[in-house]
Amino acid sequence: MGRYRGPAVKISRREGVNLSETPKVQRYLERRPYPPGQHGQRRRRGNRSDYGVRLREKQKLRFYYNVSEKQFSRLFAEAVAKEGASGTVFLQLLESRLDNVVYRLGIAYTRRQSRQLVVHGHIKVNGKVLDIPSYRINPGDTIEVVERSKSNVIIKNNIEASRRGKVLPWLEFNSDDMKGKFMSLPATEDLNVPVNILYIIEYYSR
Repeated sequence: MGRYRGPAVKISRREGVNLSETPKVQRYLERRPYPPGQHGQRRRRGNRSDYGVRLREKQKLRFYYNVSEKQFSRLFAEAVAKEGASGTVFLQLLESRLDNVVYRLGIAYTRRQSRQLVVHGHIKVNGKVLDIPSYRINPGDTIEVVERSKSNVIIKNNIEASRRGKVLPWLEFNSDDMKGKFMSLPATEDLNVPVNILYIIEYYSR
């Protein structure tokens, strides 16, 4: 299964959580807190098997980070092979993707938009333009908007809006220079995602 490219509202309603983390989707979920479709109001989410529950948690996290099934599975296998708690390491690997870091810095409004910005060559890492969304960012790496894109209205608006948001403890960002730094891997207590990571571990351990 490839990367989900359908409406963010639809997949968020199906999973019952705001997977795009945008106010627009949140307002829509509050108005219609049930799955999409003709019979959405009569469907119940609680009648799934144990396997189905764990599958849905895996899919929620995959959609949340906007990652393809192949990349998601590969990252989980890598996390299991590393030292430390598999769930924490897995989330750290997902958070270290370039598209996610660009989103977390506030350069992009959503992870989908972040992926587009990276693919279209608007982002530099350590002074070099990179167009690979899955590129692994390491502690100490710098991430910045390329010079020709600093006048881009979308990017400027995103950064202006992000000034009012909370700065994540593992990132550093100078909104005037449009340049940030990946200070460290996020700590376990900072990895707040809308899923039960233990269910995902159990899904892959079946």
